[in-house]
Amino acid sequence: MITQMKKYTFLVFHRDYEPFLTQLRDLGVVHITQKAAGLIEDDEKLQAALQHEDELRHLLKQGAPDQLIQELANIKQSIEDAKNAASQVAVWGDFDTDRIDALSKAGYTLRFYSCAANAYQEKWGIKVSEKEGKTYFVTVNENNENDAALENDATLLPAPEKSAAQYMQEVEHLKGLMAVANARIEAWQLANLEDIKEQLKEARQNIDWQRVTLSTDKLAEGSLCLFEGFCPIDKEAELNAMLSAAEVYYEETDPAKEDATPIKLRNNKFTQLFECLTGMYGWPNYHEFDPTPILGPFFLLFFAICMGDCGYGFLLMLLGWMIAKGKLKIDMFEGLGPIIFVLGVGTAVVGFFLGTFFGIDMYNASWVPDALKSVMIKGEVMGYDIQMVMAICIGIFHICLAMTIKAVTYTLRDGFRATVSTWGWLLLIVGTIATLIVTMTFSLPAEVTKWTLITIGSISALGIYIFNTPGRNPLINIGSGLWDTYNMATGILGDTLSYIRLYALGLAGGMLGGAFNNLAGMLLGDDPTWQWIPFVLIVVFGHVLNLAMSALGAFVHPLRLSFVEYFKNAGYEGSGALYQPFKK
Repeated sequence: MITQMKKYTFLVFHRDYEPFLTQLRDLGVVHITQKAAGLIEDDEKLQAALQHEDELRHLLKQGAPDQLIQELANIKQSIEDAKNAASQVAVWGDFDTDRIDALSKAGYTLRFYSCAANAYQEKWGIKVSEKEGKTYFVTVNENNENDAALENDATLLPAPEKSAAQYMQEVEHLKGLMAVANARIEAWQLANLEDIKEQLKEARQNIDWQRVTLSTDKLAEGSLCLFEGFCPIDKEAELNAMLSAAEVYYEETDPAKEDATPIKLRNNKFTQLFECLTGMYGWPNYHEFDPTPILGPFFLLFFAICMGDCGYGFLLMLLGWMIAKGKLKIDMFEGLGPIIFVLGVGTAVVGFFLGTFFGIDMYNASWVPDALKSVMIKGEVMGYDIQMVMAICIGIFHICLAMTIKAVTYTLRDGFRATVSTWGWLLLIVGTIATLIVTMTFSLPAEVTKWTLITIGSISALGIYIFNTPGRNPLINIGSGLWDTYNMATGILGDTLSYIRLYALGLAGGMLGGAFNNLAGMLLGDDPTWQWIPFVLIVVFGHVLNLAMSALGAFVHPLRLSFVEYFKNAGYEGSGALYQPFKK
C-alpha cells in the first residue's frame, strides 16, 4: 500500500530560511520537492560537493589511497612476472649465472636452442631437458663462433637472465614486501576509515542542503523564500506542531495529479520481502496501485511451480536460513536470506503437491503412503497434462486480475468516462470466462448461456467501439476500437500462452533431476562396493547443478510474467520516486 501524503508550501523570510531548514532537517519528516536535475546539477558549488562525495566513496570502497593500492598492485604484478619467468627458464634446470659470465669472459659463448624432440641430434649440443614435444639444448663455442649448421633446424632462444631458483628467491622477497604493503594499508584503515565515513555523511548532508536551497524560489528581490515538500499523514501532527512553534507561513493541501508526489510503501512483513522486485521495475507513482501485494504471492507461486521439487525447497529453506543468520556469507545474496527462505517454503509445499522429491516421482514411489498420493496433482484434463492446464488457468486468472486492477485504478484516477473502453474489455473477457465456467459447473441451458453472452458482447461493444472516448466522432471511436481489438486479440492470446513456461520449466527440472538419479543408479548396480563413491558424486553434483539452473529459470521467468504480462495488462507505469525525507 502507498501511504497518503500531504503537500506543504512554505514561505519563509530570508533571515529565517537557514534556521528553518535546520529545524526541518532535525525533524526529518519532509520530502523537499527538488527542481529538475538539469536546473540544479550544473551549479559549480554542487558539482564540487558531488565530486568530493565521489572521491570519499571511492576511497572508502577501495580501502586506501590510490598510492598505497597501486604500490600493492605493482608488487603483486612483479610476483606474477617472476613466477612466469621462473616457469619459462625452468627448462634450463638449475644453473649458476656467475659461471656463465665467467665462461663468457674466458672466450666461450653459450647459446640456448629448442627444436622438435624427434629432430634433435646429439652432435648439435648438450641436451638439457625435454618438455611438451620439444628438446632444449645448449651449444658452447669458442671465440663467439656461429652455429651455422643449426640455423634451419633449431630455434635460437634468448639467454636466461636468472635461473628458476633465483626467480623464486625474488618471489619470496616480493612476498615480504607485499606483507609490508598490506600492513601499511591496514594501519591506514585503522587510522582513517571511521573518519572517512563521518566525512561521507557530512558530504551527503551538504549535498542535500545545497539541492534544497537550489530548489528554493527567491521572491520579492530575495527577501522571501518559497519551496514545497511532502509529509506522510502519520507524521503530519508532528510537523504541524513544529511549524506552529516556528511561526512560519505554510499551506497544507492534498497532492494534485500533476504533483511529483513521492511514495512511501506500507506493507506487512511478508509483502515487504518482495518490494525489492517492484523496485527492479520501477516504483509506483502516487496515484497508482502498489503492485507488491499482488506481485509477491504470485511470484512465490510461479517460482515454486518452476522449481517444482519438494527436496529443492528444503535446500532453499536451509540456504535462506543460513544467510539470514549470518552463518553463510555470499555477497550477491546479502540481505536476501528471508526471501530465499520463503521461496523455499513455497517450493517445498508446491513440490509436494506436484509429487517430486529430488527428481523422484513420489506418485509412483512405493514408499509414499497412498493417503499422501491422493492429494498430489496428477492426471489429465481433456487429454492434456493437468499441470499444464493448471498453468494456463493460473495465467488467465492473473491477467483477468490485472485487467480488473487497471479498470479500478484508472477509474479512480481519471473518472469513469475516460475508462469506458477499459471496462468494456474487462466485461467482455471476464464476463465471457465467468459465464462459461458457470455453464459448465451448473449445466445451464444453452439458451440462457447464449443470451447471456449476447448481452455481455453487446454492452462491451458499446463501450469498446462507440463510447471509448466520449465526445469524439463515433467513426473515429469505431476505428480506435478496431485497432484495440487487433492488439487485444493478439496480445491476450500471447500473454496467456506465456504461462505455459511455468509447466515447462517445472517439467524440465524434474526430468533432469530424474536423469541424474537414473545415471547414478545404473552405475551403482545391484551389489555395490566402491560404486557408492561415484554414485554419491553424481547425485550431489547433478542435483546441485540442477538446483542452480532451476533457481535461475525460476527467478527470471516469473519476473518476466510479472513485469510484462501482468504489469502491461494492469496498466502499471512504475514512474514514481521513493519518499526521501530531508534529514541528518
